[in-house]
Amino acid sequence: MMNAEFDISQRSFDFAVRIVKLCQFLEKQSGVPRTLANQLLRSGTSIGANIEEAQAGQSKADFIAKMSISRKEARETLYWIKLLEATELVTSDKIEGLKTEADEVVRILTSIVKTAQQRK
Repeated sequence: MMNAEFDISQRSFDFAVRIVKLCQFLEKQSGVPRTLANQLLRSGTSIGANIEEAQAGQSKADFIAKMSISRKEARETLYWIKLLEATELVTSDKIEGLKTEADEVVRILTSIVKTAQQRK
C-alpha cells in the first residue's frame, strides 16, 4: 500500500468521525432538515468506505473507479457543508475546519485518481 493511500484512508476515517458528530449535533438542533443531515452523513461516511474498497480492488480499473466514487462523495460532502454554512444552519466557526478538510480530501483524491490513470 502506498503511503499516500494510507494517509487518505486514515484521514477519511477521521473525517467521517467528525461528520457523524456534526450530524448528531444537527439532529439536536431545531430547524435543521433531517434530509440535509442524512445526506451529509451518507456522503461524508462513504468517502472512507469507498477508499477501503479501492484498496482491495481486483484491478487497476477497479481501484480508479472506487477512488473516483470516493472523490465524488467528497465533493458532495463539501457541497452540503457549504450549504449548511450559507443557510446559517451552522455557524462558520463550527464547520470551517470540516470545510477545509473536505476540500483537502477532494484534492488528494483527485491527485490519486490522476496518478493511477497515468500509470494505467
